[in-house]
Amino acid sequence: MLCLPEIVASHPDESAAPPRKALRDRLHQTRDRFVAASGTEASPALAAHLSDVLAELMPECLGLYWPLRSEFNAAVACLEDRNLDDLALALPFATKSPVRMHFRAWDRHTPEAKDECGIPSPQGKPAEPDVVLVPCLGFTRTGFRLGYGGGYYDRWLAEHPHVTAVGLAWACCEIDEAELGPQAHDHPLMLVVTEQGVIGG
Repeated sequence: MLCLPEIVASHPDESAAPPRKALRDRLHQTRDRFVAASGTEASPALAAHLSDVLAELMPECLGLYWPLRSEFNAAVACLEDRNLDDLALALPFATKSPVRMHFRAWDRHTPEAKDECGIPSPQGKPAEPDVVLVPCLGFTRTGFRLGYGGGYYDRWLAEHPHVTAVGLAWACCEIDEAELGPQAHDHPLMLVVTEQGVIGG
């Protein structure tokens, strides 16, 4: 049974410089307030939309993420989805030097190890997911994502162009593309799933 310990680590990329730092700070506050007020009701709705998307995509190996702060807990949602009982799962392992990320097979138990950024990660063999769930701090309706600034997912997705990338976010964190100002390294997602439904696809 999965047990989520209190996480005190932060994502590796929270030290990003302006102008995106101010946007990240604002979205962190918006997301924290939303989850504190409405997370209990919103989480099952997002999980239901995610289940429908995964039923359509039918992945062979699903790449997840370990939830931090007020991110949607996709790991628990997928473990509770009985339709995914036989699906191979994987979690990322990040290194700081070089700045890279790869996925490792996950046995559905609480990871006992941590990656170089202090985030729980399994000790399983390297895995190659064909569908990856990507946490979004902010997102646009055109599929661009604001992460935490480290570029881990952008690098990995650029190296795996045939992987289906599905963003997960709270609807309150939608932003205009003009406000985000997509950059050359930003990798668009195929779709974004929120508690209000699916955007894109």
